[in-house]
Amino acid sequence: MTTEATTRRTPGAPCWVSLMVHDLAATEQFYGALFGWEFKPGPQHFGPYVRAYLQGREVAGIGELAPERQLRVAWTTYLASDDADAAAEQIRGCGGTVAVGPLDADDEAGRMAIASDPQGAVFGLWQGKEMVGAALVGVPGTPVWNELVTRGTDVAAFYRSVFGYETHLEPAAGDDYLTLHLKGRPVAGVHGAGDALPREPGPHWVTYFATADTDAAVRRVVELGGQEVRAARDTPYGRVAMVADPEGAEFALLQQNE
Repeated sequence: MTTEATTRRTPGAPCWVSLMVHDLAATEQFYGALFGWEFKPGPQHFGPYVRAYLQGREVAGIGELAPERQLRVAWTTYLASDDADAAAEQIRGCGGTVAVGPLDADDEAGRMAIASDPQGAVFGLWQGKEMVGAALVGVPGTPVWNELVTRGTDVAAFYRSVFGYETHLEPAAGDDYLTLHLKGRPVAGVHGAGDALPREPGPHWVTYFATADTDAAVRRVVELGGQEVRAARDTPYGRVAMVADPEGAEFALLQQNE
């Protein structure tokens, strides 16, 4: 698992994560208390939106859904692109769906789109101008890894076709687990869960946030009104737990091995 911001800027690599919620103020309080994030207004293209900052640098975005939009609340992984319009055409041509965009962000920071792969996992595209993505990664409170949880790793063929990844089997991570590589570096994972994949949410991308102490972070999540979804466990990459915020958006906490 890589923590280098430069890798995240490579076209096809995860470069940003965002969350759309029903109560923006309450969500700011939760993540501010959990990760120490501060917030500043961001583009208002889809309504109220803030960017989260840690150490004065952008790490994530959170927006508020319109009251009538009863969508599932979930973190969205954005993949970097040099040409969002061309990538959107590739997605359609390879059996995926483009639900939103591509369109310009209203602060003219770049172009974005929301898409899904052939199995229904939602992800974003981000073609940045000056801001190419998260400015700080890999330290506690920032994204450190993104993973597609899906029925089978055969869906990696779609991502290879669209983004040019190389894929590597990772036996240490499970029976059906791949890493997606760009320029010789792993940038994301694909976990084939098979029959263990729940009907809800179905195939989906998971954001891992770095933490200095997974167990303490899980306790803090619960204290703040969130939930422990899957208990902390040791993996070859560090101690991992799955949690959810008060609105049910799931994310992983990772205390990396030293």
